[in-house]
Amino acid sequence: MIPAVSAGPYESARHRAAVLDRSSRGRIVVSGKDRASYLQGLLTNDISALAPGTGCYAAYLTAQGRMIADLYVYELGDVILLTMDRAVTPTVLAKLDQFIFSEDVQLGDVTDTYAQLGVVGPDAASIVGCAVPDGAPSVLSSLAEHGNVRVDWEGEPLIVCRTTDVGEPGFDVFVASNRRDALFEALTAAGADVLDAATADVLRIEAGVPLFHRDMDEDTIPLEAGIESRAISFTKGCYVGQEIIIRVLHRGHGRVARKLVGLLIDGDAAPAPGTSVQVDGRDAGRVTSSAFSPALQHPVALAYVPRDSSEPGTRVLVNGVSAVVSAVPFARG
Repeated sequence: MIPAVSAGPYESARHRAAVLDRSSRGRIVVSGKDRASYLQGLLTNDISALAPGTGCYAAYLTAQGRMIADLYVYELGDVILLTMDRAVTPTVLAKLDQFIFSEDVQLGDVTDTYAQLGVVGPDAASIVGCAVPDGAPSVLSSLAEHGNVRVDWEGEPLIVCRTTDVGEPGFDVFVASNRRDALFEALTAAGADVLDAATADVLRIEAGVPLFHRDMDEDTIPLEAGIESRAISFTKGCYVGQEIIIRVLHRGHGRVARKLVGLLIDGDAAPAPGTSVQVDGRDAGRVTSSAFSPALQHPVALAYVPRDSSEPGTRVLVNGVSAVVSAVPFARG
């Protein structure tokens, strides 16, 4: 489905602030004194290096280097919070559980225990700070990406994490599920517009942020999706799937058969996901996400193309319509 943009929420998210329901995300808590070293051997990023109040983006791979999930990892000081696509949460939980032997590690699915709201846009810190007085805007503004703090709101503990995966900088706020509606109302009362899921998807596509089960899946190697610079540590010790990643990087010089790229498409119609991409007269790839960009006044897409056709400026056809490979995020001005 091609997302249709809502002009008001789009402008709010880009130039002011907007709040988004993130019930599409799943949440797992990892506790116990061995939690960091345990995850260090399973995830692609350097979990052991995380200090309380910090976090990272990572992937969880099979031994063949294929993705099980991409995750955001937040070290809260006493537990680690993992967030991921809700649909893969049961799979991730089951696979993580298989690797607990003698370690002091406990896992808990808290997807239904906590709600997750996103607040995005340049005024996000002031909006959250106004709605949650204990979360001072100056403190929130100073958080690095994936940084996190605990704050108090009406006697309720909240977790606030710095995020960018919606496509605009902002925060995810975690609250007990039974207080979700009250927090949502507090954020809108503080001045946040309501950002619908379809418009949020337009922002994500403009920013070139791949989404699991849309632009990546269980057959994807992280290098194909271009997430290695954010999700993979090349200095840490061993993790599941590392051998394949290192083999591609060292023996193959990082070359994979296909790459996820941005496409700037002629005309005014965004192609449906799954639409074929043609190179030199033959079907060579497919569109994974697409939208009409209000900022560019052009259809844009994320698509897989052959490695030799992945350089920005390369001309391709999308269902017979001319398109050019573009660096992401798309330059929106």
